[in-house]
Amino acid sequence: MATTPTRFMLAVQMDVKPEREALFHEIYDVEHIPALQRVPGVRAVHRYQRAEVLKIAIGGTIQEFAFPAEPVFSAFYELESPDVLASEAWSKAVEQGRWAAEIRPFTSNRRHTLHKLIVPKT
Repeated sequence: MATTPTRFMLAVQMDVKPEREALFHEIYDVEHIPALQRVPGVRAVHRYQRAEVLKIAIGGTIQEFAFPAEPVFSAFYELESPDVLASEAWSKAVEQGRWAAEIRPFTSNRRHTLHKLIVPKT
């Protein structure tokens, strides 16, 4: 059974000070994501770590890229609507737990981008 694709995706990317990395992962996984997943309109959250090197076939050759200036960690939030991000529930959830005091001040190179699904015209 096919599922309806998520119409909106929030990408949050950042670096974290190395001495806070273990705590970053712990708080993200056990406090921050669960709090945000309880916000109405948040369908799913997925976390990723940037690969050091990207090897990809383009034009018949393998090309290699490195992006050291790009943030190391990313979280992708599947949203029903961009209005979720301005809701009272979201506002409360992003401040819950230890995230605001123990992690946010130790992050850098932060990026927040909202993406809308492109639906082909038929």
